[in-house]
Amino acid sequence: MHYYNGQKNVIILDHPLLKHKVTIMRKKQTGTNEFRKMVEEIAVLMGYEALKDLPLEDVEVETPIEKCKSPVIAGKKLAIVPILRAGLGMVNGILELVPTAKVGHIGLYRDKNTHEPHEYYCKLPSNIDQRLVILTDPMLATGGSGIAAVDFVKKYGGKKIKFLCIIAAPEGLEALAAAHPDIEIYCAQVDRCLNESKYICPGLGDAGDRIFGTK
Repeated sequence: MHYYNGQKNVIILDHPLLKHKVTIMRKKQTGTNEFRKMVEEIAVLMGYEALKDLPLEDVEVETPIEKCKSPVIAGKKLAIVPILRAGLGMVNGILELVPTAKVGHIGLYRDKNTHEPHEYYCKLPSNIDQRLVILTDPMLATGGSGIAAVDFVKKYGGKKIKFLCIIAAPEGLEALAAAHPDIEIYCAQVDRCLNESKYICPGLGDAGDRIFGTK
């Protein structure tokens, strides 16, 4: 793990297992089932690291030997909010870690000409201001969708937000960090750049199409 360009709110996760699984995702011959599986497995590994500071409180439990105080996660259940549709692929991985988490959805699409994000759906769990919000999107390209998604969460009262992406372009990572310096951004791989069509290079193609088997 290291900080991107020394920015303490941008965390690059460089575990060997993450690197290995990202490479499998990159291969154009990787099929839908395996690609989807890799996204979920990467989400588990990223979620484990991103949730390391969850607050705890002690409760009394009875073991087969005696009663004792033992820690459990405190406060409101966290909220997982995927950016539709590719972000859905990461939800089950995080739910493996925290099965009681609430799940919201933010629907954004990118204009093919301007590359600007447009909202078409937003549904968040209640009491969002009291929850840790985990935003998920496998790809952070221009940063526009990520910035818009964080804007929406804050608009509805969200205060503590973490953004998880698998692959990011430097342009998008820097844009999101600049627009929302108060959130934590977790990324498994920073790629070289964006091309003229605003696709990440070398990237892995369209994550949504590859997760859901569409073109």
